[in-house]
Amino acid sequence: MKEAIIDIARFMAVSARTAPKSKGEDFVTIEVLEGDKVTEIGQAMVRWGEENGINGFIRDGRNVLASDAVVLVGIKDAEPLGLNCGACGFDLCTELLPENKSQFKGPQCAFRLVDLGIAVGSAVKTASILNVDNRIMYRIGMIARKRDMINDDVVLGIPLSAHGKNVYFDRKEQ
Repeated sequence: MKEAIIDIARFMAVSARTAPKSKGEDFVTIEVLEGDKVTEIGQAMVRWGEENGINGFIRDGRNVLASDAVVLVGIKDAEPLGLNCGACGFDLCTELLPENKSQFKGPQCAFRLVDLGIAVGSAVKTASILNVDNRIMYRIGMIARKRDMINDDVVLGIPLSAHGKNVYFDRKEQ
């Protein structure tokens, strides 16, 4: 079954890649993690949660450890769209300069973040059609960035599994 999950993760990557993008400009990046990389990120999430007293990281890390693959979808070096719409908090797109280097690099153009959301939505749609359990997790992306597993500015993770019960829902806090 593990091989099927990894194949589905690759199909999800195709769905994310071909998802519509603003102005047809593609700043979306996709990585498929399997094997030791899934274990590494799951253990790092649990450890980070324990060190920082954040139970959600522990819970989500354990979910990742019960997964066969993780799809990372992010944006990298996304140029502002140029609409001067103000959705990012600035009046002009030329004011949108990356300054924040905490969990994610920002600020970001709101439309590029929408592109990320559409790509992630397309990926999880594919998993759903193929009956693979999944859940979009920001915590995976944060840890992937901290561990230099991916060099994106903003990244989300999607763990994948196929068990008798979906391990990503009806979860109990630690």
